[in-house]
Amino acid sequence: MDRALQRLIFAACRQLGLDDDARRDLQVSVTGKSSLRDMSDGELKLVVNRLKEAGFEDRPRNPRHKPAPRADLRMIHVLWRKLGERGALRDPGRAGLNRFIRSRFEKTWGSVPADVDMLRDWQQIDAVIQALKDWGQRSGIDFDWQDHAR
Repeated sequence: MDRALQRLIFAACRQLGLDDDARRDLQVSVTGKSSLRDMSDGELKLVVNRLKEAGFEDRPRNPRHKPAPRADLRMIHVLWRKLGERGALRDPGRAGLNRFIRSRFEKTWGSVPADVDMLRDWQQIDAVIQALKDWGQRSGIDFDWQDHAR
């Protein structure tokens, strides 16, 4: 059972102004079950989808981080996410990316910004992109760039 889906259902009900009785009625109408604990992940997703149809807007999980200000920095995030999706990373989050950059480049550069989006030198940005591409190649990952063509 996915606790994150349960929390999302409770958040959706708060956003839509549904009390416990209304939430349980909705759950019964969608899955035939009144208790979230009795539902499978698939049934929980059905309830979430029904709440979205009713007007629930799922907000971004981390609104602190806006998209990177430059396309080359966004490329770093895309490569890191792709490595994470393919299972090549222990920590696929932003903190993991920042740790990777520190461990890989701190001795070469002398100092590394606290966050990847603070990089400004195009040579440093290119070095990070090339390191991530090489990592993907060593891991047997063929980055599919068709997903990002616009």
